[in-house]
Amino acid sequence: RGGVGVIDATISHEKGQLVSSEVLDIYSTIEPQQAFHKRIQFCLSMHNDAVKAMRYPPDAHKAKHDLVADEEKKTEEEIAKEIEEELEEDEE
Repeated sequence: RGGVGVIDATISHEKGQLVSSEVLDIYSTIEPQQAFHKRIQFCLSMHNDAVKAMRYPPDAHKAKHDLVADEEKKTEEEIAKEIEEELEEDEE
């Protein structure tokens, strides 16, 4: 088989036409691999762009974390006192 753009065919003089004898098997070429590679590159690019867009300032999560830590420091007595106060307010 020849190079790029070469047609493997015979001329049918009786019918006056060119008859291609090539049976094209797309999977014997590198075209599927190239298409797959192009799709993978697109997905990776999209992923990288998304990761860049999600960048946060350093320690942005600490303020929220500190509030949770303060809540956990409450003693059982403080919690019981708060519950008692809420019950008293509900009774009034």
